[in-house]
Amino acid sequence: MSGATIKVDPIHPEAAFSRCKAVISSGGVIAYPTDTFYGLGADPKNGSAVKRLFEIKARTPGSPILLLIKDAAAVAEWAADITPLAERLMRRHWPGPLTLVFKAHDSVIRELTGGTDTIGLRVPGSELTRSLLAYLGTALTGTSANVSGGLSAQTAEEAGQTVGDAVDLILDGGMTTGGMPSTVVDVSGGMPRVIRLGAITEQTLQIA
Repeated sequence: MSGATIKVDPIHPEAAFSRCKAVISSGGVIAYPTDTFYGLGADPKNGSAVKRLFEIKARTPGSPILLLIKDAAAVAEWAADITPLAERLMRRHWPGPLTLVFKAHDSVIRELTGGTDTIGLRVPGSELTRSLLAYLGTALTGTSANVSGGLSAQTAEEAGQTVGDAVDLILDGGMTTGGMPSTVVDVSGGMPRVIRLGAITEQTLQIA
């Protein structure tokens, strides 16, 4: 059955957010707008929901899944260690297109880490996405709302065309900005390592 689509009222988003919360808390999967493209959101503490996410994307096990969190304070729930450098990068670039890869808590579902014992976290630049995360009271998986290797969706309609038959709900928040993906920096070890350059350049990062 195709997932329903619910449009966000920017003045009173609570009704749409409530529908999302009901789906997520019951182990479902939603498509929702982020600061770049539409993403697939599932409860990252629900193993069955995470497994279903991989099935929807036809994604190979062993591929890590990043999480979107509401603010920097939420990092401690997922990361086993937060270095001074990570704190500086969070202060400088969050909210925004920077994904930081931390050493994961032992409690983090293995499928999310891809067996790496690390977890990617980002506070999205979209106020709508942060408001949704705050309303849900949990992080959400942030992988793109498509089948692995396919085009990313900038609208609810595009998300519906690619994963609409597989998700439980599509949250229509209008068109996302698209553009470059987030820059990814591994801060799990002694030395930071740029995994992927994206919207934030190496000069802007100021890792040193």
